[in-house]
Amino acid sequence: MRSLLGCLFLVLLAVPAAADEAGFEPLFTGSNLDGWEGNSQIFRFEDGAIVGGTLKAPIARNEFLCTKQDFGDFELRLKFKVLGAGANAGVQFRSRRIPNHHEVKGYQADLGDGWWGSLYDESRRNKILSAADAKVVDRVLKRGEWNDYTIRCQGPRVQLWINDQQTVDYTDPDAGIEQTGLIGLQIHGGKPSEAWYKDIRIKKL
Repeated sequence: MRSLLGCLFLVLLAVPAAADEAGFEPLFTGSNLDGWEGNSQIFRFEDGAIVGGTLKAPIARNEFLCTKQDFGDFELRLKFKVLGAGANAGVQFRSRRIPNHHEVKGYQADLGDGWWGSLYDESRRNKILSAADAKVVDRVLKRGEWNDYTIRCQGPRVQLWINDQQTVDYTDPDAGIEQTGLIGLQIHGGKPSEAWYKDIRIKKL
């Protein structure tokens, strides 16, 4: 009887998690980089994850692996880990490639010490739009291990969570800012470092 009750309890626990994933579709299959484009000398597929950068050499400049498809209102979920002293990375969204340039412009859910969980405007307004509370992030962040990032965009409102802890709730006051664009994975130029991303899935709102 005890084992039967235990099994029933586990089933009941699994139901909310499964329901919570309803409507999500994978952006990364875990086996190849189909549907993405970027510098293949910087980004690679390894152990079921997308990896940007290397711990063997400095990163010459910011690099981005981007979707080939645009997204507007959505909820994006993924796992990340960042390795290396001074490592810096981020997840671009509602972004655009800058023509004839390696940079991408648009919103970035930031990663790295001093930046974890903040909302940055990459190569556009070039500033933190909403800074996360470092003390709050420190309580939930697992450095050097896998963490969850959730990015939700609906109209001008952008919300970010790390490991289910909300870090940003920002409504853009600029009505002229584009509300559609690419999703991208960044490794920042600098010291030897790696940014790992996996379990990338999205639900259109």
